[in-house]
Order: sequence, then C-alpha cells, then structure tokens
Amino acid sequence: MSESTAAYTLENGLRELLDRHGSLLREALSALSTRVYWAAYEEDRDSYGPDAAARAADAFRGLLGQHFALDQPGEDGMVGPDPESGGETSPFGFPLRISYPHADPDVLLPAMVEAARPWAVLSPWLRAAVCAEILARINARSHEIALTATHTSGQGELMAFHAGAVHAQDRGLEAVAQVLGEQTRLPERVVWRKPTAAGEEVQVKEFTVVPREVGLVVAGRVVPAWSAYPGLFASLAAGSAVLVKPHPDAVLPLALTVRIARGVLREYGLCPDTVCLAPELPGEGLARDLALRPGVGVVDYTGSAPFGTWLEENVRPGTTVLASNGAVNSVLVDSTDDYRGMVANLAFTLALYSGRLCTAPQNLFVPERGIDTDEGHKDLSTLVTDLGAEVAVLLGRGGEAAELLGALPDAESVRAWEEAASGRMGEVLFTGPETTHPDHRGAAVRPPVAVLVAPGSPPLYREHPAPILFVVPVLSAEVALESVQDIALTSGSFVLGVHTAREGVEREAEAAARACGVGVSLNLTGSWLMTQSSVFSDLHGSGLNPASNFGGSRGVFATTRFSVTGVRRSVGSAEADQVVAADDVQELHP
Repeated sequence: MSESTAAYTLENGLRELLDRHGSLLREALSALSTRVYWAAYEEDRDSYGPDAAARAADAFRGLLGQHFALDQPGEDGMVGPDPESGGETSPFGFPLRISYPHADPDVLLPAMVEAARPWAVLSPWLRAAVCAEILARINARSHEIALTATHTSGQGELMAFHAGAVHAQDRGLEAVAQVLGEQTRLPERVVWRKPTAAGEEVQVKEFTVVPREVGLVVAGRVVPAWSAYPGLFASLAAGSAVLVKPHPDAVLPLALTVRIARGVLREYGLCPDTVCLAPELPGEGLARDLALRPGVGVVDYTGSAPFGTWLEENVRPGTTVLASNGAVNSVLVDSTDDYRGMVANLAFTLALYSGRLCTAPQNLFVPERGIDTDEGHKDLSTLVTDLGAEVAVLLGRGGEAAELLGALPDAESVRAWEEAASGRMGEVLFTGPETTHPDHRGAAVRPPVAVLVAPGSPPLYREHPAPILFVVPVLSAEVALESVQDIALTSGSFVLGVHTAREGVEREAEAAARACGVGVSLNLTGSWLMTQSSVFSDLHGSGLNPASNFGGSRGVFATTRFSVTGVRRSVGSAEADQVVAADDVQELHP
C-alpha cells in the first residue's frame, strides 16, 4: 500500500469514527456547559446482556496466573509475581499471579514521542472520536473491568461496576469533552480582511494546537480507573502520548485499559505506542524516575499527599503536575427536619466501601448541647446510639453487608482500624457488627467504628484508610465550621456534609466552604450520598486546598496539556475566496 493510499484509508476510517461518535461528543460538550444530569454509559449491570457477567468472569479467570503481553518498546524483563508476596493479591484472599512487561524508559519514552507525531497532527475532533471509540470498547467489557477493580482494590461488585467501571468511563469522556471544547475554541483557519486606503489587506490566519510532551499518569489503588481516566484521556485527546504508571497492587484494571486502547489505535492505522503501561519492579521507585525525565510534560498524580508535594517541588521546569492527594472530609450535624432519614443516610455513607473513597466523611462535628430534630431534641449520646444502631441494621443483612463494605486491601488499613477499635485513638462509641464475606472468608471486612475525640486532636488532621468516624463535640456550629476550614486548608478536603434546619447555619456553611475550596452537600437524607460525585455536573476538587492543586472542571485541567500557535500569510481576494469555500465543505464534518 502506498503512503498516499495508507493516508487515505486512515482518514476515511477516522471519519467513520467521527460519524459514529460525533453526536455523543456533542452531547458531552453540552452537558459540560449545562451541568444537568447526563451520563454516557449505562450503570444498570443487566443492560449489558444476560451472559455478560458470566463471560466477564471467564475472561477474568483467564487472566489469572498468566503473562499480560503488551508488545511495547524496550521490554527488558517481567514485573511480578513476586516469589514472596505473589504480586497483586485480591483483598478477597487470593493471589492474581499475573506478570507484566517491564520496559526500559530510555527506550520506551523516545518511542512514545515518535509514535505520537501522527497522532498530534490529527484534528481535535478526530482525536476525540478515537478516544470515544476506546471508551466504547472499554464499556463493552465493563463487567470484566469491574472484576479487576474488585480484586485489586477491594470494592464490592456493585461499587466496582459503578466507580470502577462505568462512572470512570464517564470521567474519561468528560475529560475528552473538556479538551475538545478548549481546542476548538479558536477556528482552525480564518480569512482576515482589513480595509485600507489602497483597498484591503487580506490574510489567511491558521491556528494550530501543539500538544505537550508525554502525559504521565501515576495512578492510585483505591479507585484506579476512576482516578486515572481523566488524565489519561485528557492528555490523549490533547494530542500527547500517554504513559500509565499503575499502583503496584492495582495494575490489572489499567493494564486492561491500555491493552484496549492500543488495540483501537492499531486497528485504525495509528501507532499503538501512543499509549503504554509502565509497571514497576519492587522498590524501583519508577514514578519518581519517570516524572523527572525529559520528554514528560504533564504528570497526573493520585495518591498520598507527601509524594504529591514532592512531585510539585521536584519536577523539571516546564513540567506540570496535576495532583489529587488524600482528603480529610467532615460532616456537621446542627439540626434536621428528617432525623431518621439523616441517620440512615449517614450510616450508609460510613459503610460504603469501608469509608475509603476520597469523598468519604471522617470527622463528625456535633454541638455539645445536642440537636433539634423533627422528633424533638436529641442529645449527643442519643444521636451516636441511633447512628450505631442504624449501622448494625445495615450490616445485619448477611452477604449484602460484605458487598457494601468491600474488603480492606492492605495491612496499613487493617492496622488503622484495629488501632481505632481498640480504643488507642480515643473512647470507642460504637463498632458495627462483625461481618464476614460469605464467599471469601479470608477477606479483611471491617465495620465502621466511631471514636470520641476533642476538637483540634491530631487524628482529625490525618487521613485514615479505614472505616473510622471521629465524633467531635463542639460548642456551636460556628466553632465546628472554623475547625472544618482549618482541617481543609491544612490537610485538604473535597467535600463537607451539613445537616441543618437553620438558614443562618446554611449560609455560614456555604461561606466557610467557599473560603477553603470545599464542595457542600446540604441535608442529604435520601439515597444520594455526600460521597457521590455526578460526572458532567458536580465539581471534583477546587485547587484551593491541599486535596488537589487543580480544579478538575476548570479550563486549566485541559489547557495545561497543549498550546496554540498562529501562522498568517497575505493572499489575494481570489485565493481567500477559495479558502472560504474549502472551509464551508470542511464544516460538514465538525
């Protein structure tokens, strides 16, 4: 096949993708601007076909104990399974025994830069269409992706299908739409005419997107796909090659993602090395090495705050770090018009995924005098007793309880829970009922534990990776909000939950949250939880406190990944008319 024929075939294939996904991309762009409810991917597990779950289980079992081949440049060895630890181990009690290819960065990164050259010259719409096709292929395997999240991060199966699969896909598409919107803000080409004494000056001006260097995605373990997809798809849509560095204990969800992306790129005549995976050897410190290398332009990081801070302080000049660090979130219970609904909502929030989400509440502030409710005044002791009783009811449902809690994935989480439950963090107010997983007896399933602490106590400022709730008696709502701000600005927070029947407290809470860059959930007493973030509508992070150094829904999240250059040239009127006519035809395909 000649070079011109190959180019023609490539262009036609990509145009077909744009025809297929164009309406989806336009809907995503609209949702970003309107912020109404919209989702691209179906969250009902049954809608994927009657045998989808069974086929996914077979596919997942087929991955266990195998080498996960990717055929990437510079492969120089194998990562895992470690002879002692077994490599990735399911929090539900069995080793995955999967090995992955290790690559030499001195070979891999230059190959990726070269691979991205033809990708970068595609139009923003064509790149977005390829990204949409990758997401469509991922979506078709949502049950399989969910199983990889369950058995690397410990999420219950429903949680894994939502946060670990389809909602992560929505986040990926949201990122594609953000970049597409910013990259198409300027026209690709315009005819510029200025009247002059001699007639007019006519110029054709062209504006070209220039992507940054390789985008490096350093992923976490808690929700690997949900946290990694925004950076992965934003950099890819912007025109960069993307290198995904997964957490050593949660490689599989992102390995499967990268394999799917590489397959789509190859199928449509693009170089698969535009997207690569970088698993690390034990003790290698690969994220630190890669982030400092020439050729890396943007680092998307999810993980602990100390390493996020290190990245921001040590990357090369010109490299941008978009860090999402740990968060310490709070709830203020001041008063309520729906006491039973509030208690039920809080209990479910505490139990969901063992409180490990970055939006999960850790600190519960309650006035010492108690709270006014639709059932009369409730003192602090009664509120805590009722909350503990609701947790007990919630977790008394056998297998449903284990599904809700999931499993703690590491020894650090188990140690934190044991320290709290033993009273070493403070007086234990309640501990949920002991829960075991009916299918995985070895899983570390732990119920919420509530501990009484004083305002300003050091544990309030640390993120604890376990279902621990610190109950903090305060003099007033105003004092609580001062503590909320201090914790957010010191340790970082994403969300604040507030229950109040008083308008004045609502206004004070909103003002306090704005001051420290935290989103507020007011009086949630139904099925929606303060931990939930509606993609395309809610704002996740503000960049105003240490939880993240950027606002995920702000333009900078997209624009930091590319620049725009301009070229202008003088032309005659006839040539300008030809340009206008050609652009009119081009408009048929946005």
